[in-house]
Parts: sequence; C-alpha cells; structure tokens
Amino acid sequence: MAQESNPIDMDKIVSLSRRRGFVFQSSEIYGGHGGCWDYGPLGVQLKNNVKQAWWQSIVQERDDVVGVDSSILMNPRVWEASGHVAGFSDPMSDCLKCKMRWRADDFEGKICPSCGGELTEPRQFNLMFKTFMGPMEDTASVAYLRPETAQGIFVNFDNVLNTTRKKLPFGIAQIGKSFRNEITTGNFIFRSREFEQMELEYFVKPGTDDYWHEHWLQARIDWYTSLGMKRENLQLRAHCSDELAHYAKACSDIQYLFPMGWSELEGIANRCDFDLKQHSKHSGKTLEYFDEESKEHITPYVIEPSAGVDRSVLAFLIDAYTEEPDKDDIRAVLKLHPRLAPFKAAVLPLSKKEPLVNMAKEIHASLRKAWMVTYDESQSIGRRYRRQDEIGTPYCITVDFDSLDDNQVTVRERDSMTQERIPISEIKAYLCPRLTGELK
Repeated sequence: MAQESNPIDMDKIVSLSRRRGFVFQSSEIYGGHGGCWDYGPLGVQLKNNVKQAWWQSIVQERDDVVGVDSSILMNPRVWEASGHVAGFSDPMSDCLKCKMRWRADDFEGKICPSCGGELTEPRQFNLMFKTFMGPMEDTASVAYLRPETAQGIFVNFDNVLNTTRKKLPFGIAQIGKSFRNEITTGNFIFRSREFEQMELEYFVKPGTDDYWHEHWLQARIDWYTSLGMKRENLQLRAHCSDELAHYAKACSDIQYLFPMGWSELEGIANRCDFDLKQHSKHSGKTLEYFDEESKEHITPYVIEPSAGVDRSVLAFLIDAYTEEPDKDDIRAVLKLHPRLAPFKAAVLPLSKKEPLVNMAKEIHASLRKAWMVTYDESQSIGRRYRRQDEIGTPYCITVDFDSLDDNQVTVRERDSMTQERIPISEIKAYLCPRLTGELK
C-alpha cells in the first residue's frame, strides 16, 4: 500500500528554514502577513538554483524553446478574454461560530475544521487581486495583479513568432511572480498569496497534441529525478473529465508526497487552441501560424507544463532532509543535489592562526569566482562540518597545518563523510564534475 504522507515532520522543515536562513515570515517584526514569505540568504540561493536548473533544461538545452518576461500589470481586457474576470474563483464557506473562512473544496462536510461550528453553503470567490492604475480609483482605472504567467505568453505569441521565426512545434517559457487572493493558505510555502511560477507554453500542430502531452509528462518527471528527488515520492494523477477546465482536452498533475499527503507539484495540461482563439477574438489581432508545407493558417494547440517555484523549493527541501545516527548524536543533513545547494563548498581553516587563515582566504577568493562558496572559521571543525551538512553544502575544504608544507587540503564529501587529500592546484578540477552531477 502506498504511503499517505511523507514521514518528514513539516515543523522540522519550518524550523530549519527559519534557523538557517532559508525562509522567514513576511513582515515578521509586525506579526507577519498571512500567506506571504521572505526568502533569506540561503533560501534565495536555493530558489535561484531551482529556477536556473528549470531554465537550463527548458530553454538553454533546447532548440525549440525561447523565453519572455512579461509585465505583471496587463491590460484588464486580457483577463476578460481569458475568462479570469468572470470565472477565476474558488468555493468559499464561512463559519457561523468563529467567523473563519475556508476553501470549501479542501475538506468534506459542513463542520468548521477549526472550532466545529456550522459552515455556510459554499459561494464563489474571485481570486484575483484588484488594484488601480493612475490617480483615480474608478472603473476606468481598474487593473489586476496577474494570477498566472501564461497569459503574458499568449498575448506575445505573434511578437515571438515574428522575431524568432520558430517552426512548429516550439515553446515560449517564462518564470515570474503571480498573485492569488487565496481564501486559506497554509502548509508553509505550499500555498501562498504571492508566489512564483515556471511555465512553458508549447505550441504544436493539432493532431500531434496527444504525443506532445505524453512527452512533457515524462520529461517533467525526469527533471525532478535528475535533481535527486526520490521517484517513489512522485506520482502522476490524471484529471477526471468532471475536473477538467472547459477548454482542456487533458490534464495530469505531478504530485509529491508532502507531509500533508499527495499534493500537486506541477500540472501538465493540453489547453487545445482556446487561449489563442480567445485573444484573437477579443483583441481583433489574428494569432495564427502559417504552415509553409501545407500553405495553411493554423491555430496551434498548446501543451502547458506549469510548475510552482515555491512548491518545488519545499519539495526539494523535504526530499533532501535526512537524520542519521552519528556516534552518540543525530546528524541532520540536507542531501541536496549539488546543482541546487546554496553553497557548493565551504573553506574551513583548522585554526584561526594567521598563516592558515591567509591560505584559506586565498582559496576561498579563487573558488568564489566560479561558484557560491562560504568561509567559516568559528568553533570546532566538527561543529562547522555539522553546520554545512544541515544547509546542504556538498563539500568542505579543510586547510590544516600540513597544508602550509605540502600545499594540499582535505576535501570532505557531505553524504558519505569520506575525506580525500588533494593538491590546492587541483581543487577546481576536482569539484567541477562533482558539482554538475557528472561524477560522484
């Protein structure tokens, strides 16, 4: 029987994130702000590494995908055309006793999960944040914070096509902030009101869409596992016909086994030709592709892999977190893939004596030109190793008194704790294939 939840305690991930500088509560000194989070010094590095790994896989290593960065504030007619103004909503129920509001599809029944009071009948609640552009707050100046990055891709379809001359099939990728006025938030950074998305709109000829949908399902699973995520913690869940959006031909979620159970990590949808046709209709601008072979104008179908950056960060943290017996203690270690680790290496002088410190700082200065590398000379070497283990640093480079004579250092590998003596001149050559995952 499959596990129903990840045995890792979410409280340990939250504690680690706060203690080591991965994630902080937004506006913490004022009591926080619901559903909003700040990334600390290590968190911003991890988050950037996740985004870079996605961009490299989706854009850099492919000939058929290009990127864009569209604005957060768009013409409000974009959201009318896409259906968000009329239909981007979730069912909401109010507790008659404690007055809490709940997303009705998060649980069954009519009893408040907080106090046991009676809940009202669900009603629809639009999730878009509304704002105003210009000095007047009237209907003519209404604007919205975008609830997804996809529409910025669709409205730029013709611009990208004309400037890149891409042939079908081809994709347009984007990483960016989105905003949803969620009724309930929770499970740390899993569901928040301000979040970041990694989205690809892959345009294909009608009739080839089933093939490409299957292609991207497998490609996206492979991406997570290539970065060290355990395959047994991932599963595909196809949407039933009554779950599908009205424009979708098919959709499957990549689910991860979070501490609260199997939950969506990424969705891969076959959106058919709905979006391009809607924007063509509402804008008056024809958004089609001219096929040179058939001499026909085609409205492409779209396959959309859409992943959350924040959910991916959370999943990678949970998946990497390990507790191991170590002598009379427990060693907490983040077994992050080297490509994702905030620091690739730590340089540690065995003593604070000047000759060792000078040599260690020279090594640190040299390595940081290639990678994010930290320097630590505080407390015992054992404590420093444990600190680096807990934040996921793959390699520790120790400079000792013998280093002054033989120009060698000791390199300690995080997961196995094995140590190897190598010349200082060979550190970069030693680390390079190991940090890319080519050599372990």
